[in-house]
Amino acid sequence: MKNNNSKSYLSVAIVVIISLLIALAGSQGSTKVAGLPLYALAVIMAFAVQWVVFIPSYLNRTEKLFDLTGSLTYISVTTLAVLMSPVKDFRSLILLVLVTIWALRLGIFLFTRIKKAGEDRRFRELKTSFPKFLMTWTLQGLWVTFSLAAALAVITSEIRVGFDAFAAIGIIIWIIGFSLEAVADRQKSVFKAYPNNNEKFINTGLWSLSRHPNYFGEIVLWFGIAVIALPVLSGWQWITLISPLFVTILLTKISGVPMLEKRADEKWGGQPEYEAYKANTSVLIPMPPKGKK
Repeated sequence: MKNNNSKSYLSVAIVVIISLLIALAGSQGSTKVAGLPLYALAVIMAFAVQWVVFIPSYLNRTEKLFDLTGSLTYISVTTLAVLMSPVKDFRSLILLVLVTIWALRLGIFLFTRIKKAGEDRRFRELKTSFPKFLMTWTLQGLWVTFSLAAALAVITSEIRVGFDAFAAIGIIIWIIGFSLEAVADRQKSVFKAYPNNNEKFINTGLWSLSRHPNYFGEIVLWFGIAVIALPVLSGWQWITLISPLFVTILLTKISGVPMLEKRADEKWGGQPEYEAYKANTSVLIPMPPKGKK
């Protein structure tokens, strides 16, 4: 037990150090507030919000505010950066709008889902352990920091670039990604709303083209944000392009696809219909099933 606790505290320390390095890189060329880079202040706020909400969540052994806090952190951090920046150009404002729309939709969707379910099974063990639960909330701070990295670099930068092709293309990419994610989530919610589908897997709509179309949409929209940011980045700020790469790795290698694929295999593995669906349907990128044009 002590060894596991030590690992959790060590993980918290490592996450904080990594985030500080990102803050240093993103702060190059950042406007300053009270002598401190605004970019660094935004990163500090991302973690501060997690730790503040963690306290009552741990005391009440509840995870119900976790996803909602993450979404509100995206909105509050981005809004703070825009408000405290001396120059509010179109590129910064459009990034604020895009991040806010995405965070509001996802936050409401996840909060409603956990409210209906009563709990998030991922937290059953974690929420009873102070260091493990703290690590989870700290990782959410890292998630916000990495995902917002490129957007924050633009919003806090002293360099301003007018509306251009990068902004237009990035917005289009974001719209495509957001639409895919929102539609996929909606289709799955409607599917699960029917009692007869309780023990079934969804293989209709976008889910007939991909086993995880919502995750693909999520990845695409963050690449759109990165494209919008490209003309403003310079020097160490290029490291903030880790944003879409982080989201891609997180969803395809760590907590997204692998976790749900394992859960699906445990529930439907061996069933002919599911095995056929799995064999013929793309894991991530929507495309016609094998054998169909």
